[in-house]
Amino acid sequence: MTILHIDSSINGENSASRELTRSIVDQLASSNWGASVAHRDLAAAPLPHLTLEAFADSTVLDEFLAADTVVIGAPMYNFTIPSQLKAWLDRLGVPGVTFSYSEAGPQGLAGPKRVIVASSQGGAYDLDAPFEHHESYLRDFLAFIGIADPVFVRAGRIGFGPEVRDAAVAAARETIARLEAPAELLAA
Repeated sequence: MTILHIDSSINGENSASRELTRSIVDQLASSNWGASVAHRDLAAAPLPHLTLEAFADSTVLDEFLAADTVVIGAPMYNFTIPSQLKAWLDRLGVPGVTFSYSEAGPQGLAGPKRVIVASSQGGAYDLDAPFEHHESYLRDFLAFIGIADPVFVRAGRIGFGPEVRDAAVAAARETIARLEAPAELLAA
């Protein structure tokens, strides 16, 4: 099993989403879910915004397709995902590879693949909140390319002070500790 670990926070070691992705990857590796881990830090080595020339480079797409499990660190910036994460996602939406169109509508081609998103938000944004374009965007994009059931590990209200942040991260770590191996691994 291969794990692709994606970080996108600009906050370095102070990042809640980075703390959570590390915990998730450690949980997966200790459970023998992954034989190898590839890490891509989109803040330290940002991808340029999508151009036709950049779209022709399939390195990011190949990395994604080769992974059995993808762990994505997704902090909320200005009600949505960071632009560096959007630049990465833009390279995954490839007609004929990760999705196709037909008379019946779009069909995702990138599944089955396990995706776990470490989501952090400074405020309190429920999925149906007016300013929430973060988790809803990720869910829609992932569904479009064929990832039907991503797992979201959330740490919200981290901007409400150190105690609230610590409690949110601790609750998220409890969720991480309960992550189960995918059914295909349990059957093996």
